[in-house]
Amino acid sequence: MSFNLVSDFEDMVADFYGVPYAIATDSCTHAIELCMRLDKPNWVSFPTHTYISIPFLGHKLGIGWNWKQEKWEQWYNIGNTRIIDAAVFWEQGGYIPRTLMCLSFQFQKHLSIGRAGMILTDDKKAFESLSKMVYDGRHRASPWRKQNISQIGYHYYMTPESANIGINKFSSAMKKEPILYGWKDYPDLSKMEVFNEKKNFKARPAN
Repeated sequence: MSFNLVSDFEDMVADFYGVPYAIATDSCTHAIELCMRLDKPNWVSFPTHTYISIPFLGHKLGIGWNWKQEKWEQWYNIGNTRIIDAAVFWEQGGYIPRTLMCLSFQFQKHLSIGRAGMILTDDKKAFESLSKMVYDGRHRASPWRKQNISQIGYHYYMTPESANIGINKFSSAMKKEPILYGWKDYPDLSKMEVFNEKKNFKARPAN
């Protein structure tokens, strides 16, 4: 299969949400991680009720972070950033301008294709950087051995096989009503043992 399928799927999703650029990833968590690596915030805040991998990013990236109490519906902003966790958000024309909006296509999501995600943006420079970051710092269009790679990248790209599933399922996803997820669908992570003050993953306020 060709990576042209990934480009086709990116264009399909971008058109649906009403945004100029889309970067396919292998998961929503990695999409958010790439955005955080791009913008390099010195601290962030995560909602107490979300998927558990999200606050782990604070520890992984060595960023100061804290909890925030938020009764969010369908999407939320990661505090002190332009990053939107829109893993459960499905709405035509729903892109929020001037953000990095991260989607999930995990098996429980509205458009279910397995382990996959995407970043939506109207920022051309961010698009150009993220497009390389997701592919190990290289351009997708040509063999990496022939490129003079100039930036650090990560092995977080979507496979053509996953993109093909998304393309084939897209029309049926357009026809059904999405489930409206929100904060009540997630446990209070701040009460979990792993985030206890004595653990490695404790909240670390900004200096």
